[in-house]
Amino acid sequence: MKLSINQLKYLKSLHERKHRQKYHNFIVEGVKLANELLLSDTHQVETVVATTDWLETNKALLRNVEAIIPVAEGELKKISLLTTPNQVFLVVKQPDLAFDEKSVANGLSLYLDDIRDPGNLGTILRIADWFGIPWVFCSPGSVEAYNPKVVQAGMGAFLRVKCVEMDFDELLSKLPNLPIYGTVLDGDSIFDTTPIIPAIIAIGNESRGLSLEIQAKLTHRISIPKGPVGGAESLNAAVATGIVCAFFSKK
Repeated sequence: MKLSINQLKYLKSLHERKHRQKYHNFIVEGVKLANELLLSDTHQVETVVATTDWLETNKALLRNVEAIIPVAEGELKKISLLTTPNQVFLVVKQPDLAFDEKSVANGLSLYLDDIRDPGNLGTILRIADWFGIPWVFCSPGSVEAYNPKVVQAGMGAFLRVKCVEMDFDELLSKLPNLPIYGTVLDGDSIFDTTPIIPAIIAIGNESRGLSLEIQAKLTHRISIPKGPVGGAESLNAAVATGIVCAFFSKK
């Protein structure tokens, strides 16, 4: 079966942020991610575009899907953003994530200040998923959580980690007494720090770090010390996040 011109236009439009926002949908591609999503029953799947072989094998997963479109692999290539198009392409409704003050106030959360690289955000969401961190907040200038590259890099993290766009001051106004840790080059060594949880960990932009406005509101300035012969100028934002989250998760 071939996709109609209107179907092609709609599905390809979801490659762009403005159309994902317009339709309140996003894309999930690939067998592993698609199967995990359909098994989880946490998100409403609007449309499944897949090969007949995949559809036949996964009939049991499709009970609550609104539209199913069988296609040849050549048709998947027309709408796919993957280098090697897979067997299945999902259109998924973006969930309405209501801020849960009690949940945030009783656990560890991340605040990402102007993270621009989709791979970094996806990896950070995967790190949060690994360490059981349920909330990740992104500044309005950060890359969108439903960018297809973020979804791919996150490896299904969006199913368990709530990623919400929120201004830093708005977050602070909701949780004025929560400790705020921020990664800065001149901060105290993380290894000399006794982590306090609940808390928020703020991670800065890939090249500029945390903004001066956010730095001024930190309660704890922390850094990851360089090794005695270390030569790198800085750490990748996602790598730094992984190190800090591992430290905060120690028993």
